[in-house]
Amino acid sequence: MMQSGAPVCNTCGDQVGFTANGEVFVACSECNFPICKSCFDDEIKEGRKACLRCASPYDENLLDDVGTKESGNRSTVAAQLSNSENTGIHARHVSNVSTVDSEYNDESGNPIWKNRVESWKDKKNKKKKTAAKAEKEAEVPPAQQMEENQQSPEAALPLSTLIPVPRSKLGPYRTVIIVRLIILGLFFQYRVTHPVDSALGLWLTSVICEIWFAFSWVLDQFPKWSPVDRETYIDRLSARFEREGEPSELAAVDFFVSTVDPLKEPPLITANTVLSILALDYPVDKVSCYVSDDGAAMLTFETLVQTADFARKWVPFCKKFSIEPRAPEFYFSQKIDYLKDKIQPSFVKERRAMKRDYEEYKVRINALVAKAQKTPEEGWTMQDGTSWPGNNTRDHPGMIQVFLGHSGACDIEGNELPRLVYVSREKRPGYQHHKKAGAENALVRVSAVLTNAPYILNLDCDHYVNNSKAVREAMCFMMDPQVGRDVCYVQFPQRFDGIDKSDRYANRNIVFFDVNMKGLDGIQGPMYVGTGCMFNRQALYGYGPPTMPTLPKTSSSCSWCGCCSCCCPSKKPSKDLSEAYRDAKREELDAAIFNLKEIDNYDDYERSMLISQMSFEKTFGLSSVFIESTLMENGGVPDSANPSTLIKEAIHVISCGYEEKTEWGKEIGWIYGSVTEDILTGFKMHCRGWRSLYCMPLRPAFKGSAPINLSDRLHQVLRWALGSVEIFLSRHCPLWYGFGGGRLKLLQRLAYINTIVYPFTSLPLIAYCSLPAICLLTGKFIIPTLSNLASVLFLGLFLSIIATSVLELRWSGVTIEDLWRNEQFWVIGGVSAHLFAVFQGFLKMLAGLDTNFTVTSKAADDLEFGELYIIKWTTLLIPPTSLIIVNMVGVVAGFSDALNKGYEAWGPLFGKVFFAFWVIVHLYPFLKGLMGRQNRTPTIVVLWSVLLASVFSLVWVKIDPFVEKTNSATLGQTCISIDC
Repeated sequence: MMQSGAPVCNTCGDQVGFTANGEVFVACSECNFPICKSCFDDEIKEGRKACLRCASPYDENLLDDVGTKESGNRSTVAAQLSNSENTGIHARHVSNVSTVDSEYNDESGNPIWKNRVESWKDKKNKKKKTAAKAEKEAEVPPAQQMEENQQSPEAALPLSTLIPVPRSKLGPYRTVIIVRLIILGLFFQYRVTHPVDSALGLWLTSVICEIWFAFSWVLDQFPKWSPVDRETYIDRLSARFEREGEPSELAAVDFFVSTVDPLKEPPLITANTVLSILALDYPVDKVSCYVSDDGAAMLTFETLVQTADFARKWVPFCKKFSIEPRAPEFYFSQKIDYLKDKIQPSFVKERRAMKRDYEEYKVRINALVAKAQKTPEEGWTMQDGTSWPGNNTRDHPGMIQVFLGHSGACDIEGNELPRLVYVSREKRPGYQHHKKAGAENALVRVSAVLTNAPYILNLDCDHYVNNSKAVREAMCFMMDPQVGRDVCYVQFPQRFDGIDKSDRYANRNIVFFDVNMKGLDGIQGPMYVGTGCMFNRQALYGYGPPTMPTLPKTSSSCSWCGCCSCCCPSKKPSKDLSEAYRDAKREELDAAIFNLKEIDNYDDYERSMLISQMSFEKTFGLSSVFIESTLMENGGVPDSANPSTLIKEAIHVISCGYEEKTEWGKEIGWIYGSVTEDILTGFKMHCRGWRSLYCMPLRPAFKGSAPINLSDRLHQVLRWALGSVEIFLSRHCPLWYGFGGGRLKLLQRLAYINTIVYPFTSLPLIAYCSLPAICLLTGKFIIPTLSNLASVLFLGLFLSIIATSVLELRWSGVTIEDLWRNEQFWVIGGVSAHLFAVFQGFLKMLAGLDTNFTVTSKAADDLEFGELYIIKWTTLLIPPTSLIIVNMVGVVAGFSDALNKGYEAWGPLFGKVFFAFWVIVHLYPFLKGLMGRQNRTPTIVVLWSVLLASVFSLVWVKIDPFVEKTNSATLGQTCISIDC
């Protein structure tokens, strides 16, 4: 037992101890640096005879007393993992020591741990020589090696192929873009040099709006300069990594599913997502599913209990008959011939039985949901009678429960099932939890401790696996040595169920996923869109790509600042100080990682001590178990790990204070600072030099649900736009962030700039949509009388716009209806959600005010797509409604004015009315949603009826057919005959 009263050794963490005289052992009399006798002996043996803190020479008497006795019973990382009682103490003990020790530098300014790396490297070299000698003695005969390494010809072929768009389609497309750019220049030259003196304010407003629209078009158009397609070969993947008679060599994958409120996100939908993951066509020991319950709801937990039990029947059924999709709710609701390609005679019988089992499972889940509608006053109680820890959703401990897996229940056929883990991170008042991004980071740490798969695939709770081979599709990129080394993530397109055929509000986002993302794939890769994305775990840890050369180091003559530019400024500085500082910190981290990888053959004690002294806890947090997992590029956990011990460590890494004073959310994991953390996270990875890839299998990999109601759709767009405004006002703004490294390509940067500035287009857009009504009401116009040259310019501009769209449809395969719906909703969202996002973003970032817009339901239908016709009042509906009314009134007023002025007024009226109709046609889906379901009369009929009735009424008044016409002569005679 240790003696009390002595300080703690700054190297090993044990107490310093006492000398034979009963005094506290002191190695350095100058600074009293705390170090125990055993560690002091090791320092002397390694040739260091000066104090680690002050560099003063040690006392000669102490040097003479150093013996050869070695300290024993040192705790190691492996030993602590096997001892469940001391693991948590060890993890915190090592981190506490390193927190102090990492601050000490030697006289040259280098951290202390660097002084020890050299001696450990010498040991490593000796061990390498010994290992090489033994390997040479036991060398396998060449013939046997050739036989072992022999692979099928198919396995040697590449796993994916890049397919550029044919030149016959891309050449004319690029030509039209350049021509349109030239025409735009000539158009603006004409517009600026031909002001309208009678309506100078309207003219100036229109020119400013048009210049902004052209700028937005450039940002959107040029990232689509080099679109590409990709093709994967999953049969070659199997031939290379799944050889017959051998264990599968496919990489493991950790799935993340996030949910918050089960009353808003139906538990049955979350359960279907989980079931589709568990039934994947992938080795079961390579799949783990982590469900993050950020609302700590007992309903979610009980749903997973029921889901784990039902999975024992569902998973073998899916794999036996190779059904698609493997989410039961969507499989059984398919309106197709389910007997197609099914030749097993037992299929019909087993399918019928499975559907009956699923209906019973749904009854149990729905009963849980009905029970959860009213929370008991005393809170929820578990089956064993204890209170549910998450009764207070804002103040509860961390919770982890492991279902299924290697040590869990098997399926009904006795086969192992993938691991399913319930995670609810700790929440306490006074801590920032960072919503979804914080929950995802907690899952990163938990999964690293428990399974540590090298790849992570995250899904929203309403996005189920529609293609059971989706993981294999992504692995064709990730596991290809020629392609996957620099890939940070593989993004799949989002596809949706339950959307009306006309896709009134562009919910499918076809133009973005099938046009813009293909264009980005030809540059540095698609953006991360929040779901349906497989990550390289190392990229989430903030590391740079393996093939990326390190940034060139600047020579320094300044010992105290490390940068000669601060005291000896040069004429051409390479980067600003803040960028240089961040690069230096990144290089320090890379150097530390390199040194840790260099000591793989050291004993566990040396590795543990090096980890604790390399300041890794400042980056990753106070968990040596987690830190060691970050060094395993191929993933996995130690064989000697005790499951109960790992659970305790997993609970530790999801504590609410774990991320404090670390780089989580700043440089590693999901990045904080915006409600659209997905864009920010992908942007940081691309800035480090990683590239991403776009995977579009023929059968969509994942499918989800989207809000088809107008108000819900606008609120979704509002959240996305607000996130873009937050990024624009943050230090991560693509306009200035990441220039120092030169790792983000120019066109990729333009694409990211477009994602953060598009909400600001709402300001010129709402002004431009108001101009037609103002022109019609005032009788003025924004364009002067056109000359022949001006007419050619206007005609050329319209033709170039049409040609660009047609050629884009030609190479992308998108339909003209999808393009038109996208154009319409660009206007609808621009004059409503984007406008509010700009103001809300500035209020939130500058004044700290957070505003919410309430949504109130007014009517509903139970028919198919009934939600489409629900009328929900929200503040977002005011601007577009006002624009429609004002433009309709303007049209009526314009016709009235033309009737009064005569024939010469009809020419200018045509241009103004065309302008107003352009606004009304773009806002037509909004008007249709505002009017709700019309059982007999279509909305378009109502609209045209109102307009035509107004116009004909004005014409009728002008003609006035029932009043007798009198000429002026008759009128004069009448006046003379009257005695005035």
